[in-house]
Amino acid sequence: MNVYFAGPLFTLAERRFNDDLIREIKLLHPALDIFVPQDCDKEFQGLPDFAKRVFDRLMEALERCDVVVAILDGPDSDSGTCIELAYAHAKGKPVVGVRTDFRDGEINGLNIMTAGMCRSLIELPSNRCGLAQVAEQIVNALHSVMVGTAHARSALLS
Repeated sequence: MNVYFAGPLFTLAERRFNDDLIREIKLLHPALDIFVPQDCDKEFQGLPDFAKRVFDRLMEALERCDVVVAILDGPDSDSGTCIELAYAHAKGKPVVGVRTDFRDGEINGLNIMTAGMCRSLIELPSNRCGLAQVAEQIVNALHSVMVGTAHARSALLS
């Protein structure tokens, strides 16, 4: 299964969270092929067409993926992450939203449109869970959405 891991990636804290969470996910499901946008930006740093190269790489990865895992923390989810999940949704790819932020809002802290594009929404407030629990819930959600997608495809074919 090809997974696109969308989420904020601009601060040391965000990048470390992403790395640590992906490590936990891979411990539970080593066969997952996880594309992490923060890993591709280093390759193009310093090049004059940096932004175009990164954009093209991200779009290629979104086209190839089977599912998107989107980190939706913060008072307003990261704009790039929202675009990635909207693109996946428009392409009919399942999105697993993940929120560890314990602030409330329209729908448990999420914009109605953002929440609505998630086939599965994991809500584990950071003040009551750890990374291992989040990773376990993500792996379970990936299994559920892909089984549901497979059932939907086979129903269409029969």
